[in-house]
Amino acid sequence: MEAQLAAQLDQPVKMLGDKAPKHTVWHCPVRAAPEDPILTDAQWANIARRIVAAAGIAPEGDEEACRWVAVRHADDHIHIAATLVRQDGRRPQRDYDQRAVQREARKIEIDYRLRRLKPGDGTAAKRPTSKEHFKAKRLGQDATSREILRLRVRRAMAAASTEAEFFALLEATGVTVRLKLGPSGDALGCNFALPGDTNDKGEPVFYAGSTLAPDLSLPQFRQRLATTSPEPATVRPGNPWHQATAATERIPHHLTHGDDPTAQGQLAALGTAFDLLPLTAPIAVRAELERAAFAFERATRSRIAADDASAYVLRRSVQAIWKEPARHGDGAGLAMLLDVALTAVAYAMHWHRTRQHAQQQAAAEQTLIHLQAAYAQIARPVLAGLASRAPGPQTRRRYAPPPPTSGPRTRRTHPGRPRLGRPCHRARRGGNSRTQPDRDPRPGPQPAHARRRPQPRTSTDLAHPPPRRTPRTRPRAQAANAHYVEGHPAAPRPPQPQARRR
Repeated sequence: MEAQLAAQLDQPVKMLGDKAPKHTVWHCPVRAAPEDPILTDAQWANIARRIVAAAGIAPEGDEEACRWVAVRHADDHIHIAATLVRQDGRRPQRDYDQRAVQREARKIEIDYRLRRLKPGDGTAAKRPTSKEHFKAKRLGQDATSREILRLRVRRAMAAASTEAEFFALLEATGVTVRLKLGPSGDALGCNFALPGDTNDKGEPVFYAGSTLAPDLSLPQFRQRLATTSPEPATVRPGNPWHQATAATERIPHHLTHGDDPTAQGQLAALGTAFDLLPLTAPIAVRAELERAAFAFERATRSRIAADDASAYVLRRSVQAIWKEPARHGDGAGLAMLLDVALTAVAYAMHWHRTRQHAQQQAAAEQTLIHLQAAYAQIARPVLAGLASRAPGPQTRRRYAPPPPTSGPRTRRTHPGRPRLGRPCHRARRGGNSRTQPDRDPRPGPQPAHARRRPQPRTSTDLAHPPPRRTPRTRPRAQAANAHYVEGHPAAPRPPQPQARRR
């Protein structure tokens, strides 16, 4: 039965003979979500017709279209196979068939009330195939080789500051690298493979960086290094946790007031920070941080080109944290960074929503859930430790009260209770005497210009302000004015000073 079906599908290909194309098989699996209702055979058949029509394999009403077949392997999915030669011997028009199929799939989800996925923009990482999933189960792996390589390459790119360091980190993690050399001998690209992952011939299975993710190719990595390479004026020495926190705290400002390339560069740098944080975090929160990094990876890419130079400080500070994780590893720095990262991810979600990046917005929403769980676990012991700490000697001397004076109103507090006598004493001297309601508050010292002006006390004073005094004229100035008036009779005479009343 299978042989007869294959012969019927390949009949148009065999008619071409030597003129047949090299690749003649088109395969497309279609799967429903676990929570979706079970569809009937007629519904799956209609879905298959719509898919092949959208892909250009068999347009509706075309009798000379390609031959195809749909096989239902289980209740939740089907497999569509077709030959890429029409019955009239021509090749089908399959321009951008993947995008057309995705658009039709979104319509099918609405028509059959299935789980609706977010429309993409072509920048998502390629998902593992069913063959790769079956191979991972056969090898006893929790994830496919593609997903493992993507994680290791992303972390190596986030931690490396030079190209040589990048290849050294990959070698240390057990990744085999094969360079793609040009005619001049320069490396144009690189492929990655895991040890033990071989094909039926015993050869290692290599994945190109661009097939793992669009931003994991060697040219993309070199472009980031060109904009974030070490300069003579490096990042100021200090606590890298504080520097990373300050840089992350400025991300919302870049997203709301900066241009799109700058905002995209900030999100890409935040993604690299999430890639390295699980390596320096405590074991209790490592799993949640890895889930957050995996989810936010989709929110770091879009059709907007990233300005990586704008996020130089964040990348360098996170690399410093990764190189010396035990230097500031009390947990307070991580809690502080996660606190501002929650705000940054919330702004990233809004930024993607305003630009209609549906998948990136959903990824940011999922990241918030994992970051909140990680922050709750890491902040609880840190805040408890800060609350149990007693103030140091310098802090005690700063807020110590003045020496006690003799009098009935002098109070002494308990030796173990912190006292704020000196600030309260200064407040009473300044006119704030809320602690003594039975006494009239004494006005504090006022500036000279305030003492010269009489303050109005009643409405009569406001209606009849005091007269202004005529300024006194010095004797020399009065003599000069008189001499000038004698030489110029037409000049106005200055007013004569009046005698002051006593």
